[in-house]
Amino acid sequence: RLLINSADLPLDNVELGASIAINGVCLTAVEFVEKGFWVDVSIETLTHTTLGDLQEGSAVNLEKSLTPSSFLGGHLVSGHVDGVGEIVERYEDGRSWRFAIRSPEPFAKYIAQKGSICVDGTSLTVNAVSGAVFELNIIPHTFDETLFGDYQVGSRVNLEVDVIARYLERMSAYQSE
Repeated sequence: RLLINSADLPLDNVELGASIAINGVCLTAVEFVEKGFWVDVSIETLTHTTLGDLQEGSAVNLEKSLTPSSFLGGHLVSGHVDGVGEIVERYEDGRSWRFAIRSPEPFAKYIAQKGSICVDGTSLTVNAVSGAVFELNIIPHTFDETLFGDYQVGSRVNLEVDVIARYLERMSAYQSE
């Protein structure tokens, strides 16, 4: 079980059993307390995400579930993390920051230049791809409001690839069966 301090995320319209993404990982709120909520985390989730790396007081990205009336400002993400990537480069570029992230090999085929990727719950556009490494340009607002300001070379991050690419691969494989 994890206790999440959510002082910066109003929970007045969140019901028990609702999904809340923590660093991009979709989890269920099982109990509310004064300053946050509890979630149950399976061994499977701890093994395939960075949640097992969290220490007491770690900063996390939090996001409530999208509702049918919500504004969609990025691509569709489910909170079903595909794997863990590693920051391999970080540098300032004018007012922005550039990051290079190495994805696990099995998921590299789903990451395309100008395509979408979700990093710790943040929906982003891929700037360039070389093998299993992809590059991102992070604007100041995203750098300041997400965990990108905390990331260093070697930081581990949760990755969710674009689900459309996964469905296209499955449909193609199914047609050739």
